[in-house]
Amino acid sequence: MAPAVPAQKSARYWVVPVVRAVVALIAAAVITFTRDAHTPTFGLIVFGAFAIVEGVAVAVLSLLTVAEGLTRTLFVVQGAIGVLAGVLALALSGSGLGLYLFVVSVWAALTGFLELYSGFRSRTKDAAARDWLVTGALTAILALIFLLIPSDAILAIGLFGAWAVVVGVFQAIGGVTLRGSARATKAEHNLGSGS
Repeated sequence: MAPAVPAQKSARYWVVPVVRAVVALIAAAVITFTRDAHTPTFGLIVFGAFAIVEGVAVAVLSLLTVAEGLTRTLFVVQGAIGVLAGVLALALSGSGLGLYLFVVSVWAALTGFLELYSGFRSRTKDAAARDWLVTGALTAILALIFLLIPSDAILAIGLFGAWAVVVGVFQAIGGVTLRGSARATKAEHNLGSGS
């Protein structure tokens, strides 16, 4: 049995993964289609812009659409971490590959853990929990990869771009699925109350 959307406020949650998908896919497109610019400065600027926009979107949209208090708080914290990491990346964009690897891996470890935890604790009561588990796991894996890869700007920036593509597509599918579930639940409710 699939978990249900627990509250009317959560029925609008599908907007969050759709916006996150758009932001991730834009970052991936910038990385993919920018020729000969895969320098640490480029990586810090792209990541910084991505992290700020995604962080603001996650925090604000979660406040508006997540019904459960602790989960909402965890996503607001996750958004704040993104904004802080993005500001740091942009403010120190000339600092080199070491900072890029550090900022992305710390951001990925913290936000990945928070999203994994949200998914784990909500797995039986929220339709979005499976998506949180997968996105959290993919982000935590990105952190581990960044800790293990050799110091190479093209590889590191390319890996972030690949992560953005995978997560962006997954988030888009998750958003569409959640919207369909919310519509079906609303139709069932309307049908039930009309009898």
